[in-house]
Amino acid sequence: MSNNIITKPTLVVNCGSSSIKYALISEDNKYRITGLAENLGLDDARIVHKCLEGKKTEVSIPGANHKAALVQIMTLLGDQSPIAVGHRVVHGGREFSSAVEVTPHVVEEIRRLKELAPLHNPANATGIEAVQAIHPELPQVVVFDTAFHQTMPPKAFRYAIPKEMYENDFIRRYGFHGTSHAYLSNRASQLTDKEGPHGWLIAHLGNGSSATAVYNGESLDTSMGLTPLEGLMMGTRCGDIDPSLHIHLKRTMGLNLEQIDTILNKESGLLGVSGVSNDMRTVESIANDESHPDQKNAQLAVEMFCYRAGKYLASLSCALPDLTGIIFSGGIGENSATIRARILDVMRHFSLEIDAEKNSQLFGGEEDSFHGPSSKYELWVIPTDEELQIAEETRAVLGL
Repeated sequence: MSNNIITKPTLVVNCGSSSIKYALISEDNKYRITGLAENLGLDDARIVHKCLEGKKTEVSIPGANHKAALVQIMTLLGDQSPIAVGHRVVHGGREFSSAVEVTPHVVEEIRRLKELAPLHNPANATGIEAVQAIHPELPQVVVFDTAFHQTMPPKAFRYAIPKEMYENDFIRRYGFHGTSHAYLSNRASQLTDKEGPHGWLIAHLGNGSSATAVYNGESLDTSMGLTPLEGLMMGTRCGDIDPSLHIHLKRTMGLNLEQIDTILNKESGLLGVSGVSNDMRTVESIANDESHPDQKNAQLAVEMFCYRAGKYLASLSCALPDLTGIIFSGGIGENSATIRARILDVMRHFSLEIDAEKNSQLFGGEEDSFHGPSSKYELWVIPTDEELQIAEETRAVLGL
């Protein structure tokens, strides 16, 4: 395949505030070209491009913005011409319950929703407009992180606040990581031998973490809410806290809302509790190092992370008519056997049995189950593939 052209590929674009992650995926999903443009706007901006054979090419693009980076990405793709472009967009509000083709109204709504996703939605809109400027003939589709969770019932997505705040200002729980949870639930239902419909508890665990209850392919409840701050303890995000913490910190420490928001989003979670890192690999290593001065703090950070994840998964089981099993994914969920085991130990009333040997072998992209023969529910590690999910939804919207 090294000298061939990918057949009818879809380009998947994920624009961050200073980055573009991309993947060109073949019609049959067997082949892909991937890459990352990072540090956009800075002197050290660059693209790391990975071709079909796996060879990496690094291109320096000092000072490049999103449009300039996409021009260079298209050049790197060469004759591999996409027939469509699918964009990941973080927040779709309550209007968008599925992927949609790009129109001026869609772009306008993405920008309007920047109040709910200030770091992501403006960058997502910029990526769409950049592709339009470079290749106006290419059809584009947006796939929203929040769309998958639009199947949640009101009892799950409403906050217990005055109804006018929901009806007039759309204050509600939206959920995130939707493309990941959609892919994982679909993949697990393909892998299991059990007859459907299937009920899955999904733990997407990484620097950003969320848990979701999915039944028969539909999200019934999830951990993240109006913003990605709610829910599980994460790398730098606190997850669930007392809503009165903001006013308490203002009264007792004189902090303003912006300072408090920075603390809760960027200085909390694993980093805040351990005092050393937001990376679970580092925190686990220190937790096991008796000579490290922060060992106890690191141990507590790991314990809190696992306890809260287990507690959340257990509570989300209440949303499911029936439970088939539990899925782990994300950087932590896919690679740390000890974290998986500790989370499941929190769920000790669920009659779970772990095959310790299989669990220990699941890391670095491996996909398999790790439940023992007497386990009441299935246990899976499934590497997520949001790019593939976006490509498939893009093709479905366009009828390709």
